[in-house]
Formats: sequence, structure tokens, C-alpha cells
Amino acid sequence: MSGSKNAMIWDVHAHLNSPRLAGDLAAVLARAQAAGVERIVNIGFDANSSAESVALAEKYDFIYAAVGVHPHDAAAAGSQTWDELRALARRPKVLAWGEIGLDYYRDLSPRETQRRVFIEQIELANEAGLPIIIHDRDAHGDILDIIRAHPPVHGGVFHSYSGSWEMAREVLSLGFYLSFSGPVTYRNARHAPEAAAKAPADRLLVETDCPYLPPEPHRGKRNEPAYTVLTAAKIAELRGVSLEEIAAVTTANVGRVFPRLNSAAGE
Repeated sequence: MSGSKNAMIWDVHAHLNSPRLAGDLAAVLARAQAAGVERIVNIGFDANSSAESVALAEKYDFIYAAVGVHPHDAAAAGSQTWDELRALARRPKVLAWGEIGLDYYRDLSPRETQRRVFIEQIELANEAGLPIIIHDRDAHGDILDIIRAHPPVHGGVFHSYSGSWEMAREVLSLGFYLSFSGPVTYRNARHAPEAAAKAPADRLLVETDCPYLPPEPHRGKRNEPAYTVLTAAKIAELRGVSLEEIAAVTTANVGRVFPRLNSAAGE
């Protein structure tokens, strides 16, 4: 497995501080770079994981961070959480506020709490001058209602997009980018392949969401950033273009959706 020789590939959504990767993180990172995945955005899901994400970004020049509270953890968030995240968000290698949003599939926090915390974090991201990274599972209508009523000033990303093309058009009309992960490669994928094929090239991103959602032929196993290349190759196939073209356009898109990158440490 090898990536593009003409343009780097970004994995814009990883969880490198997951215990499932802790035992061989150095090897995981080496495999990513060998495959052509030259940059990774590591994502927080609560205050502790956000601090870990920033620490990783400050240790490795090719890793960047996002900070935020996942909807699963919304019930535990409070004023101390927001103080900690505000401080982290000022660090130069933090590119976004996320992942945030709604998860009505597992419902690990009450839905009313999820909605309140999502709105609070949009406001915090606006205050910090950061785009947001949205987690949306079985909550499409409420997600769209909230971002219309509480617009993220600096835009953002719908991560691991799996919704319909009809919803994708709504998301795109609101200025968001679509990031695709392993499920776009699955034979039984219903919506993601159509959205990946039809979305404007200047709104596409690729990710792993590792250690979750590995692409074929690794489905059912642990995911890792090197496999971003497989997802990018599938998107290239769906769009009838080369892997090099997908690598180039998604890399260009990273610079647009995460403007702090232009002044981030390590660049």
C-alpha cells in the first residue's frame, strides 16, 4: 500500500491517544508516513483526551489537534471543562473545535443535554476563532436546525459523512466540508459512495476515525492512519480520477477549512 508521490495525504480525523493504539503508536505513525499519510489531525472527545491530543501535536511536527466534547460525554461537561478547553484552544497547533454534535444512536447523554452542549461549543468555537468538527449519528434534522440557528462563524467539517446526497447538498449549502472514512469502501454502503462521487472537489476531505471504522479489506480490525490511502483510493475510483488528484485536492482543502494551519507550529 502506498500513497501519492505527487501530493501528501492528510488524515483529518484520528484518535491516536486511544488505548487500542497505545502499545505500538510509534509503529503506527511510521506506517502512516510510509504509506504517504504525511499529516494527521488528532481529535479530542473530552477535556482529558483534548489535552492528550494537544500534547501529541506538540510532540510530533506532523500531528495537529482538535479539542472538544463528544456528545457521548456531554452530560459530564461543565464550566471547568469549558475553561480547560478555552485554554487548550489557544495553542497554535489546535486547528478546530471538535468533535462535537449529536448521537441519537447510542444516546449516552440525554438528548436535551447533547443539544445544549453542542450549542455551547459552537459559541466557544466562534469565540476561539476555530471551525468545528461535527459528529452526527441518527440526528440529521436536529444537527441542521442547530447550525442554522447558531451558525458556526468559521465553518467546519461533517466527519465520517454517511448521510444521503440530499442532506449533503444541505450541508454544503451551509459552507461545510464532507470528510469520508472507511465505510465509503464497504460493499453495503448505502449513501456515502454517492455523496463522495457527487460532492464538489473543493469540499472533500479524507480520514480514518482510527481506531474505528477501518476500510476494506481491514473491516472488523483495528484502523490506523495508513489506511487513509485506501479510503482516498476508493473516492478516486468513485469519481473516475487518480489517487494523486484526490490527494492534491483534499490537501488543498485542509488549508481552507483549517486556516490556523498557515501559522501553526511545525509548518
